[in-house]
Amino acid sequence: MASNPPYVPGAGRLPASAQRYRRTRRGELAIWWREIDRVLLTLILALMAIGTAAVAAASPASARRLSTAAVKLDDLHFFVLHVRWQALGLATMFGASLLSKESARRAGILLGFAMLIALMLVPVVGTSVNGAKRWLNLGISLQPSEFLKPAFAIGLAWILSWRVRDPNLPVLKISMGIMGLVAVLLMVQPDFGSTILFAAVWFVLALLSGLPLRRIAIAAGAGILGILAAYLFYANARHRIDSFLGGGTAFDQVDLASRTLLAGGWTGSGLWLGTKKLGLPEAHTDYIFSVIGEEFGLIVCAVIVVLYLAIIARVLVRLTEEEDLFTVLAATGLTAQLGGQAFINVLVNLQLFPSKGMTLPLISYGGSSTIALCLGVGFLLAITRRNPFLQRDRLNFRNTGVLK
Repeated sequence: MASNPPYVPGAGRLPASAQRYRRTRRGELAIWWREIDRVLLTLILALMAIGTAAVAAASPASARRLSTAAVKLDDLHFFVLHVRWQALGLATMFGASLLSKESARRAGILLGFAMLIALMLVPVVGTSVNGAKRWLNLGISLQPSEFLKPAFAIGLAWILSWRVRDPNLPVLKISMGIMGLVAVLLMVQPDFGSTILFAAVWFVLALLSGLPLRRIAIAAGAGILGILAAYLFYANARHRIDSFLGGGTAFDQVDLASRTLLAGGWTGSGLWLGTKKLGLPEAHTDYIFSVIGEEFGLIVCAVIVVLYLAIIARVLVRLTEEEDLFTVLAATGLTAQLGGQAFINVLVNLQLFPSKGMTLPLISYGGSSTIALCLGVGFLLAITRRNPFLQRDRLNFRNTGVLK
């Protein structure tokens, strides 16, 4: 049998092994495109596109505020960096979405273990920014708590789903123990806002997993007592709550953010024409929603809120026919984390919630936060992947009793 002729670059023919590889990769991408939730993907990409324009609007304010006599930052400094982080984030999201459900679960669990260890190292060898020690310097700054968010949702879903195999397993106690460990590690940094977000995700998943309401109520009561104790004995929490109630620098910042948000009216003042944004701290991160309001208008702000609601609704609708408990819990947890962080940020900018130092997901500038959020979205896309032919056959079986 004649062997394949040698491959000559530019000759227009690939060797048989390369052709098989190309067909295999093309087939994998075709399967991915068939199974992925394209509506969800479109909503996510729309938010990221808005984020690109928003960071372009906010970049001059932050660049001028952070410039010094020694280092003069270009007005588009943060915009250029954001585009680079977004490109890396998109690659991360795409790679994670290619995983099977089982591979996404394993990756999330391993990431959770790694980030818990990293969180333990932060108080010892971490670096401080603005008075908070939340980063590890590994050549680049890494914020372990950001990467723990998607891993926590997946790991918690995995633990709570054990009760399907054995209802007697103490999954509530195990999950509460992990939540307690995460809370302690975060509050040491200090990061009270993220602690609240993690606790909210835990509560949603514990409630959804079908655990006895009495036990969940006891755990929720313990959480409320924990918040009260934090106010009494934890300076970071007391400072944020007192500032929200009135007075202090944090209150002035949130008040300015609220006034900036409303300054542009319904249609906004136009790109780079806003003036109130120049007084905002962290205009490109924590208060980017206010910058959007001033320069693009309240209508665009409403569109952003609708996009977040559409993402939440899309995931919940897709889960209505899902029978696997882990899939339901993991997808719900990832969505709760994304949606919860988004609405906390929006409410802070509206002066309806204490300042948390929390970015607007997929829109705010960020390094670790952008990559971690895109990774979480990639996990969500992977976990909600569905074979349309299998779903059609299941529907036929339900309607006719015959599985084709």
